[in-house]
Amino acid sequence: QVQLVESGEGLVQAGGSLRLSCASSGHTFDGYTMGWFRQAPGKEREFVSAISRSGDRTNYADSVKGRFTISRDNAKNTVYLQMENLKPEDTAVYYCAADISFSPWAVGSVFPYEWDYWGKGTQVTGSS
Repeated sequence: QVQLVESGEGLVQAGGSLRLSCASSGHTFDGYTMGWFRQAPGKEREFVSAISRSGDRTNYADSVKGRFTISRDNAKNTVYLQMENLKPEDTAVYYCAADISFSPWAVGSVFPYEWDYWGKGTQVTGSS
């Protein structure tokens, strides 16, 4: 059974940095495309970033491009999201996602319903 556990919750002033981690277990990690989504209060869950199985391809939402960096360590079964220059509008619960069905070279989907496995989320708050 695939389990995803996010960590790195924090309250950060605007312009600050934070790194989220997602530890994965119960599956062959490098066989899964990994992604990050977020959901702010009263809003739908939205795509943030995704990374291919080997880590050589990444994709970002326009709103975080140039500020966030996704990476993975397949030896540690962990995916990371390094967030720089945080803004108040980045405030949300951040979710880790995993899926085996995407092609090995793909960076997943921007649609939450196309991902099979989810963590419980971790809160990120950017204060002004």
